[in-house]
Amino acid sequence: MAEKTDLSEKNSSDHKTKITLFVTFLILMISTIAVFYGTDSEIEGKNEARKFGATYMTMNNPYFDVLNESIKEAVEANGDYLMTRDPLQDQEKQNEQILEMIEEGVVAIFLNPVDWKTVKPALLACEEAGIPVFNIDTSVYDTEYVVTRIMSDNYNAGVQCAKDIIEKTDQAKIVILDDPDTSSIYERIQGFLDTLEGHSEYTIVAQREAGGELEIAMDVMDEIIKERIAFDIVMGGNDPTALGALAAIQANHMEKEVAIYGVDGSPDGKSMIFEGLLEGSSSQKPSVIGKIAAETAYQYLSGEQIEESIIVPVTLVTKQNLAAFDIDGWE
Repeated sequence: MAEKTDLSEKNSSDHKTKITLFVTFLILMISTIAVFYGTDSEIEGKNEARKFGATYMTMNNPYFDVLNESIKEAVEANGDYLMTRDPLQDQEKQNEQILEMIEEGVVAIFLNPVDWKTVKPALLACEEAGIPVFNIDTSVYDTEYVVTRIMSDNYNAGVQCAKDIIEKTDQAKIVILDDPDTSSIYERIQGFLDTLEGHSEYTIVAQREAGGELEIAMDVMDEIIKERIAFDIVMGGNDPTALGALAAIQANHMEKEVAIYGVDGSPDGKSMIFEGLLEGSSSQKPSVIGKIAAETAYQYLSGEQIEESIIVPVTLVTKQNLAAFDIDGWE
């Protein structure tokens, strides 16, 4: 009877040993898998979408729709998310939006400032929070607070319009519709004026701020017409400005007497060139700028060295070369 008891105890002990070894084996396997693949929280952390922010001076301009969509496509292709905000031409509101983006935990911000100088408090907040800023389309004044500036060759856009006027006319009385608080428009008008310097046969008879928007430009142009200022050329800081001027000029039945220039090469602008209602527009490439901006942001976040400025060339579109462009598109 004792022998049976001993045998039973021995079998029980062997069984427990086997269970212990099996459990130990399972623990080792689980640990190995965790080390190799990472824990659930680590896996989720690696796959978590990063937030990017974007804010433009206004979305009341199709140019910024195209620019934003290009950035959005690139960001989402990387499994990340883009927050887009419209400050409606209000710099104080844009500064608030940027602070909200910082609180939301964005990893980078794409910025097109309303006012290139008074955006500085938002830039300082980004620097303090360690959020890189990628300045697009319109330069900020304090460039030391941005990683890089990605924009069209705005100065040359103005040069191209002025050169076309010199080639096509012997003299002209010119109205300029600008927006000095927007650096891109400021640079275009400066390029335009510098090119005309020394040509006394070309006179600037009026230079007014038009806000870069169609409705404002239309009202400003109408006021100039009512003041009975004689002119035969209008230089608009962008296509919405040129189209606003056109609307006022058409309302006063002067479209056959005036040549109008803009900058953007927008579908609406090219359509008016085709109709003979706009003389020319220096074409920008918003989808290219957006793609470059997104690629540059990812390169920077990966630790790569980034150039301080990336300038995208522009081309003057006129009726003479319109066939080389997509009238319904931006480029």
